Amino acid sequence: MDSIRACIFDAYGTLLDVHSAVMRNAEATGEHAEALSTLWRLRQLEYSWTRTLMGKYVDFWQITVDALDFALKTYQLETQGGLKERLLDAYLELGAYHDAAETLKSLRDRGYVTAILSNGNDAMLQGALKAGNLTDCLDACLSVDELKIYKPDPRVYQFACDRLSVTPGEVCFVSSNAWDLAGAGAFGFNTVRINRQSAPLEYDFSPLKHQVKALSELPALLPSSVSKS
Repeated sequence: MDSIRACIFDAYGTLLDVHSAVMRNAEATGEHAEALSTLWRLRQLEYSWTRTLMGKYVDFWQITVDALDFALKTYQLETQGGLKERLLDAYLELGAYHDAAETLKSLRDRGYVTAILSNGNDAMLQGALKAGNLTDCLDACLSVDELKIYKPDPRVYQFACDRLSVTPGEVCFVSSNAWDLAGAGAFGFNTVRINRQSAPLEYDFSPLKHQVKALSELPALLPSSVSKS
């Protein structure tokens, strides 16, 4: 990790809690809250991968809406007045994990470039980052919407290198999503998984470099300052 110059973070599930939108509306979703949130997230990811393979891109907001429609229908909540709108409004202001801002600030203070590389479109990301007080902790917020291709396509990771003027070996890529880390690792990034639930390792064909249980553990993996060489 001695050559690292930039720390690039996934947004959803890594810095931002994707389940906070449903949890804020747990009373309305009742006993289905946890299952609804999980299904919403799974379909959101599935639709992004499927659309990329089909060459039928729509932005991540449309995918998020479509995935929610499916989840609400599955649990017969689609006719509950105003629920869909409340959930979507909450998704635009997802809660940030408690250690996100402190971790980003610590890395920037040590000279690392801090950036987000996300499937989310710019409007979604800016709203959530503002709500989570993360905007001032980042040097760049990069969205795949500029490419019209979703992660883990290697062109997305190359896009980040081009925009930040770094090589793959100079990047520490941080995510809680194993599929994203598999793509990033195959591309050549140094990968760190935020494994909050101690889930089993996945994707042996693209092994991780490091794994921690919290964002706050990340700075300890990196040199105290960016190498000038």
